[in-house]
This record gives sequence, structure tokens and C-alpha cells, in this order.
Amino acid sequence: MPGPDSDALHPVPAHKRIVFLKPLIHNPLIEIGDFTYYDDPDGAEGFEQRNVLYHYDFIGDRLVIGSFCALATGTRFVMNGASHAATGFSTFPFNIFGHGWEDGFDAATIAAGFKGDTVVGSDVWIGREAMIMPGVRIGHGAIVAAGSVVTKDVPPYALVAGNPAEVRRMRFPDKIVERLLAAAWWDWPRDKLMRNLNAVRGADIDLLETAR
Repeated sequence: MPGPDSDALHPVPAHKRIVFLKPLIHNPLIEIGDFTYYDDPDGAEGFEQRNVLYHYDFIGDRLVIGSFCALATGTRFVMNGASHAATGFSTFPFNIFGHGWEDGFDAATIAAGFKGDTVVGSDVWIGREAMIMPGVRIGHGAIVAAGSVVTKDVPPYALVAGNPAEVRRMRFPDKIVERLLAAAWWDWPRDKLMRNLNAVRGADIDLLETAR
């Protein structure tokens, strides 16, 4: 068998709570790799609207998520549209209420707080109710514990937890991480992955590196 269809909306037909995100996303500012899934019993199909927050076209920031990521229920990405002006004494958004309050508003005062694109690598596991803040970059193979608030970049193969999330431990020694990143199994052609699933699921780096 060739494995599941990466374009299947419901890859586990008996469990509609699981969706592959790539075929679900329509916003050109969101890019999601093959086989990345979201699990939610309360309408997983609403991920783009309910889990990617304050994402406005006129700002132009992108959410990029790699392949083979597992996103648990309630995973949320807060985008740059959530920013308030913080260069002056007040952070209150006077301008949005109009009636003269918009006069003299300088959009640069909000843009000064923008953090850029949010990027999640491949093979990342994000736990239930985790929140990823704007501009964060999460490395390949990382794990984000349930309930974490990620405010800064996460190294590849790190396990982070807490509010704000901090590195609790590395999943593997540095030399193994380097070899895993070089192997980049998530970029393998489908047939190679199928031939070497046990190497990917296993813990023998030599076997992974010699996969053909």
C-alpha cells in the first residue's frame, strides 16, 4: 500500500475529529505541509477560522507549518493582527472606534510591534490548548507541551513547556540532532518513506542515515 492520501480531508474515516490540514486551508497566507493533522471533536474543519487568530490580509504575515506535524485540540496561533500600539503611554486602540479618535493615528505605531511570520518545522507535536505567539519559529522535531504559551523560538528537537514556554530538555544529544536534521526524513519521496518506516519510527540513527 502507498500510505494515506495526503489530500484526504478525513484520513481516519471513522474519526471525523481528525483532519489533514493541507486540503482544508484556503488562505494563501497559510502554508501547511503534507500529512500535518489537527484533532478536535468540536469541528476540526474550522481550524482556519478558529485556531489562526487575528490574521488579517492587509498585514500580510504568514503561518507556515511543515509536514507530519500533530496539532492537538485547541492549538492556537496568534498572528500579528493582535498587536496594539505600544510606543506611547496607552495601548488602547482609540482609532478603531472612529468618531474622531482615528484622527492623527499613525499606523507605524502598531507595525513597530509586528514580529514577522510564524514558522513551524516538520515532525512537530503541539499539545492541547497550546498557544503560539506571533513571529515564533519552532524547529523540526520539537514538542510543545499542553497549555504552553510559546513566546520565543524553539530549537529543533527541544521539549518546551510552561507560560512562557521554556526548554525543559532536549530530546536527543546535539550530535544526534545534527544527524536527524541532515537526514530530513520528512522530505523523502513517498516510496522511500514507505520502505523505511521502521527506521523513522525507531531510534537507530545509523539505520535512518543508511535508508535507501
